Amino acid sequence: QVQLVESGGGLVQPGGSLRLSCVASGSFFRINVMGWYRQAPGKQRDLVALIASGGQTNYADSVKGRFTVSRDAAKNTVHLQMNSLKPEDTAVYYCNAKVDGHLYNNWGQGTQVTVST
Repeated sequence: QVQLVESGGGLVQPGGSLRLSCVASGSFFRINVMGWYRQAPGKQRDLVALIASGGQTNYADSVKGRFTVSRDAAKNTVHLQMNSLKPEDTAVYYCNAKVDGHLYNNWGQGTQVTVST
């Protein structure tokens, strides 16, 4: 069983920055992929950014050049640095992880990010 705990959400003005963090704990040997999805009200949950154990990254087109995903493997932690935030980035951000070669998605409880004046 995998537990994911997010932190770092909040309210920020357009053009501002936030850094999200997620720590994984529980019964697993290796995290294969870890990253972030988001869900705005009335919309589906969409990929934001993922990072694999080898360091490969994948970003949604809407965040390329503004968001950076990074990982501290020793601490089972993933970060999302979000710069130049826009109102359309407002959503609940969910940490996601796949472990031990399984395709099962493990999810955190979510953290709210609101971009508004």
